[in-house]
Amino acid sequence: MDLREFSKVDLNLLIALQVLLDERSVSRAAERLFITQPAMSKTLLRLRTLIDDALFTRSSRGMQPTPRAVELTSELNDILGNISHLLAGSRFDPSSFNGEVTIALSEYIGVVLLPRLMRNLSLQAPRLRLRVITRIENQLEELVLGNLDFAIHIKQTNYSAEYRVEDLGDSPAAILVRQAHPLTRNEVTWERLTQFPLIRLYVPDWEQLELQHNTSAIMAIVDHPMGTLEISHLLTALVVLRQTDFFMPAPAYLLQQEAASAGITGLLVPREAELSINYALLAHNRTSNSPLHNWLWEQITCNIRELRTPLQRKMRQRITAGTANQPN
Repeated sequence: MDLREFSKVDLNLLIALQVLLDERSVSRAAERLFITQPAMSKTLLRLRTLIDDALFTRSSRGMQPTPRAVELTSELNDILGNISHLLAGSRFDPSSFNGEVTIALSEYIGVVLLPRLMRNLSLQAPRLRLRVITRIENQLEELVLGNLDFAIHIKQTNYSAEYRVEDLGDSPAAILVRQAHPLTRNEVTWERLTQFPLIRLYVPDWEQLELQHNTSAIMAIVDHPMGTLEISHLLTALVVLRQTDFFMPAPAYLLQQEAASAGITGLLVPREAELSINYALLAHNRTSNSPLHNWLWEQITCNIRELRTPLQRKMRQRITAGTANQPN
């Protein structure tokens, strides 16, 4: 395709040709296009030069299209229809979409969100390929570069105007341990926690939480005196919790995924370190006019909203059960 040829063509001429084919009259075509009859006659002359054909001949019954003009009729309808479709945008049909979308979220978020989300997406968009990245740094920059379509992470204090941000709510932090762990007896304090080994679950955006909550509690975890295990695989960490006396600070909503958290209970963090972890869904403004991205944005937020009510109830139940022997 030689794009230089297009620079020689006024696409308005194609619209004029379409109207002439419809009306078979220079005067009526001029009225439809809101121009004078002489101007319409000049347009027809330009069309004849461009296409190298008379296009219309006069007869007692008016203007009659030449064989070349008749040949152009169906092609012209398709061309103008495609241009209109291109400029207006298409209505997104999830059932026929065939493509990939990339989202960054930590495993501890995905283990709760993805089962429900993927069940719904597989019904509505069966050929959608969702690529999930659980360990990626510089998520904001990756959104700008187009390497990510969405990110779900710990909410930052400020975002620039180039990002679309949806507050997804918060979750209290909890201390996760096996159900028969010694910490389930009596109140949890930092002094008691220093007597047991710690699992540090890798979270790409955990540093942001530290910036927002620069508490002695976080520093106590950083400088933990007992043995530690730093790991990015949540399910492996949960297996270790079930079989040892390790404890792991984590969002309490992990207890929502009962299959993964079976045999594990949540304890209230020490009172001086109580905090909630806020989350956000992000996309770059480059996708704001994309029907696909807007549809998937709604799917993600709707699934999270539907999860939140039973999630909050189950969190309270699971944490209460794990701290039943704690003093008021």
